[in-house]
Amino acid sequence: MGLGYAMTAQFVWTYMATLERMNHSHPYDFWLMIFFGCASMVAGYSFLKIPPTFLGHNLSTFLVYVWSRYHEGVEVSMFELFNARAEMLPWLFLAQTFLLEGVFPTLDLLGILFGHIYHHLWTTNALKAPKFVINWYNGDSAMGTALREKYKTISSDFEMEGQ
Repeated sequence: MGLGYAMTAQFVWTYMATLERMNHSHPYDFWLMIFFGCASMVAGYSFLKIPPTFLGHNLSTFLVYVWSRYHEGVEVSMFELFNARAEMLPWLFLAQTFLLEGVFPTLDLLGILFGHIYHHLWTTNALKAPKFVINWYNGDSAMGTALREKYKTISSDFEMEGQ
């Protein structure tokens, strides 16, 4: 665990929270994004016969790519060292992997590829949370009700200013 790991953890902490806030009124959409990222990464690793050693870093590349597509054109600070446009963040992850770990960033490319596929499917309405998940969350089941109540107690943390 070196500098690359610390940088990845900071990015995930910062940008994953924003993705969750964007979907706070429909948490099942956030769950779908996480499931899609995890499942596509596992499938990609299996297809390429790569051992899934560090799926977390590559899932973070997926999440940062999705975040960057929702925030294109926004200037973001990189550890108060320099500013970059949001859409450059996934490519900075690639550079980070190459420069700090000394390996070709194949797995980061997978994260970007699957992030691009997810974003395209989501924005064209080809990918939506399954009805049974929506019905379960909104239904009268004890678990669905308990989850909604628990989510209500923390949802004020997710509300963004101006919404």
